[in-house]
Amino acid sequence: MNRYLPVARQHFLGALASTSVVVKSISAVVLLLYLLSWAVDTPYALGVTPGYLFPPNFWVWTLVTHGVVEEHVWGVAASVGTVMACGRLLEPLWGALELLIFFAVVNVSAGLLAGLSYLLTYVATFDLDFLFDVRVHGAAGFLGGVLVALKQTMGDTTVLRVPQVRLKAAPALVLLLLALLRLSGLLESAAPLAAYSYGALSGWVYLRFYQRHSRGRGDMSDHFAFASFFPEALQPAVGLLAGLVHAALVKMKVCRKMVKRYDVGAPSSITISLPGTDPQDAERRRQLALKALNERLKRVEDQSAWPSMDDEEDDEDDEVTTDTQPLLPGGPASAGGGGAQHPESSIISFEDAPSRS
Repeated sequence: MNRYLPVARQHFLGALASTSVVVKSISAVVLLLYLLSWAVDTPYALGVTPGYLFPPNFWVWTLVTHGVVEEHVWGVAASVGTVMACGRLLEPLWGALELLIFFAVVNVSAGLLAGLSYLLTYVATFDLDFLFDVRVHGAAGFLGGVLVALKQTMGDTTVLRVPQVRLKAAPALVLLLLALLRLSGLLESAAPLAAYSYGALSGWVYLRFYQRHSRGRGDMSDHFAFASFFPEALQPAVGLLAGLVHAALVKMKVCRKMVKRYDVGAPSSITISLPGTDPQDAERRRQLALKALNERLKRVEDQSAWPSMDDEEDDEDDEVTTDTQPLLPGGPASAGGGGAQHPESSIISFEDAPSRS
C-alpha cells in the first residue's frame, strides 16, 4: 500500500497543476478550512444553520462558504475531486469564469433552499432541532450540480460496463444511494441528501434557462428535459407535471417560453432550431453515432469472412480443366488409331463439338 501512495500523489499533483486558477483556489480553500476545523467549529461558523440564516440573525455569508467546509478527510477528497473533475471536463467547454459562476449559483441556491425547507419543517413540527441542530455544509450540493452538467455535455458516456450504466443516469443513482444511506442510518443527518437534491435542481434550472453561450441562453433540447432524469415508465407523467409548472412560471415571467424557429428556405427539409441547443453538442452526438456504426460494421465483417473473387475464379478454372481432360490417357491419339472406343471413355467438350451453320 505504501508504494502506491507516491504514485497517487504524483498523479494528483500533476492533475492539479494542469487546472486553472479557479480550481486551484477552491481546492486550496477546502484544504485550509479543513485544517482550521481542527481548532475551530467551522460547520457552525461557516455552514448553513437554518435558525441563523433568516432574520433576525441573517447569517447570509454562510450561503457562500458552506460549500467549501469539510470536517472529514473523505469529505475533503470528495470536494477536491469534484472540483478537479469540473476543471478537466467542464472548464474546457465553459471557461474559468463560467465555472466559477456555476459554482456560486449552485452552492448559494442549494444552501438557501435547504435552509428554507428546514424552516418549513419547523413550522409544521415546532421542533427546534430543525432550526439550530442542522448544519448544511460540504460538496454534496455542488456534486449534484456537476452530475447534471455532465449529463448535459456527455450523458452518453459509459461509466460501468457490467452492468451498463451511462453518465446520464448518475444524478438519479447518486440520489438513490444517499437516500438508502440515510434510511440505513449511515448518514447522521439528512442535510447532505437535501443539499444534493437542491444542488441538482438548481444546476438544472440554471443550465436549462439561464446559462449564456453562443446560441443564446439555456438548453431546451429534449434530452435535457426534467422528465429525462426519471425512469422511462415515469417520464410521461413527470413530463406532464413539469409542463404545467413551466407554463405557470412562464406566466409569472420567471422562465422564458420555448421558441421554435423554422427555416423554410433550407435546401433540404424544414429544420427546427431550439434556442440554447449547441451545434458542438450535435456534432459530438453525430461523431458518437458514426463511431458506434463503424464498430458494429467491423464486428459484422469479422464474423462473416467472405471469399475473394480471385479464389472463386481459380476454383472455376480448376473445375473446367478437370472436366476437359479425357478419362483414358492419350485419348485423342487412341481415337485416331481406329480402335473401338467405349462411349463412356470420351467426353465431348465445347471446343470439340461441331458448330451449327
